[in-house]
Formats: sequence, C-alpha cells, structure tokens
Amino acid sequence: MAADEIRVLSAPDLAQFLALVERDPVVNVFADYRARTTGLDPRWLGGQVWGRFVDDVLVAACHAGANLVPVQCDPVSASRFARYAARNGRRSSTIVGPDLAVDQIMHGLDGRWGVPREQRRRQPHLEIAGSPAVAPDPEVRATTRDDMAELYPACVAMYTEEVGVSPESAGGADLYRARVQQLISKRWSFARFEPGTGRVLFKAEVACVSPFAAQVQGVYVPPDRRGEGLATAGMAAVVEHVRRDIAPVVSLYVNDWNLPARRAYERVGFTETARFATVMF
Repeated sequence: MAADEIRVLSAPDLAQFLALVERDPVVNVFADYRARTTGLDPRWLGGQVWGRFVDDVLVAACHAGANLVPVQCDPVSASRFARYAARNGRRSSTIVGPDLAVDQIMHGLDGRWGVPREQRRRQPHLEIAGSPAVAPDPEVRATTRDDMAELYPACVAMYTEEVGVSPESAGGADLYRARVQQLISKRWSFARFEPGTGRVLFKAEVACVSPFAAQVQGVYVPPDRRGEGLATAGMAAVVEHVRRDIAPVVSLYVNDWNLPARRAYERVGFTETARFATVMF
C-alpha cells in the first residue's frame, strides 16, 4: 500500500512545491507568490502550507493562512485536507480557489468551521497573455505616495462594497493603510484621477506576482461614473503596464453575477480558463 500522509511543508520542500504549482501556474499564482516570498517559513507565511505526499511525492497542497487555498487538489486530496483542517480548527477567514476543490473542502468540513457568512460560487477566472483588444486609457498610471489622500478612500470604498465589511472595522485601519502603501511602493497600484479634483475615477492593484503571472484585484469605478467605459479602458491600461513591467500574463477572478465587470473584461480580451469559489466566514 502506498504511503499517504499530510504534513506541514518547510524550506526543504520548496522545490517540490514550486514544481507542483507550475502544473497550472496562472491559477496557482497566489500560492506561488507566497512560497517564493516566504521560502515556506511559517514565520513569514503567517500560517502554514500543508502538503499531501504519496510515496514521498508531493501530489497536492493547501495554503493555510488568512486564506485557505487549495493547490492542485483532486477530490481525494481536497477531502484529506478538509479532515486535517477540521482537526486543527478554523484559522482562516476565507476559503478560495478552484471551485471543485473548494466545494469538496466545504463538504468535508461538514460545518465544523461554523456557518459561512457568504459563499460565492462559479466565479470566472480570467486571463490575458497578449495586448488588450481595446485602446488603453492614457491617464491610468502607477500611483505614488502623494496620491494616498485620494486613493485610500477609494480603496476602502471598493473593499467595503466587495467584501461587505469595512477594512477599517475592528481596528484594521492601520493594517489596511499599510497594505495600500505597500502596493504603491511596489508600483503595483494603478489609478486614473479626475483633473482638478484629484478624485479617483478608476483603480486596480496587482495582488500577487510570480515569474508566470500577476493577479489583479480591487478594480473599482465610483458608482456615479459607472457605464462610461472607464473600467474597460482602465483595465486595458493595467494590462499594458503589468505585461510590460511585472509579468507576462494578467489574471483575475470575478463574481459570476457581476455582468458589467465581466463584459468589460471580455472587451479588453480576457478569456475564462477556470472557475473559482470564495467562502467567507
């Protein structure tokens, strides 16, 4: 019988883990980024990465930090990780990743992590590996620290609308402000500002990067300016900036019910390559 075990990964497992994520490098960009930036050291991860080994070969993994993210999980692996997660108790606020693996984990948890406050199924995962299909907005640029006064309120508004709670709740303002500043310093934050007022008319950020891809998050246009094409031209500009300076492929995932956003991404040239699911506790 094949030896089959789950254990916490560490630095000596990094090469095997990177080989695993590279089986689907764009879908797995978050896990790839976290592994490369932390070396799988729990002190820097703020959590753990679990690996399933069969005869000492890593066949699947699960990032277990603020987000629980399955990596290359077939149904058996997802079920095994669900049992492991149930025994260890909930330390993650979100489960996110390929929808079938997330569904299997939720089934295996069988309520032992409590009742989720929201579940978002069948989220299209989109990619673009070439030039955008529409003209980019020339006013979209990388933000600087001088933009913080205008940019930060837009980031808070986007997060609150998307997640349903303010990032400043429960004393989180300082941490969230630091995160926005970090993205600016990396030149991973992009925006268009209204002349004269400085108001943010469009913004988006790069959340994580690997040698293969960059994942975009936080796409936002103020409600009173939606429907004008700002998101379409803005995202085309982000694609150009990212592919020129950061990574060769741009990816993101979007709620299935957000038809205006999906149409905008389609016009830019994004195509669907997978389906994600997000479960929030």
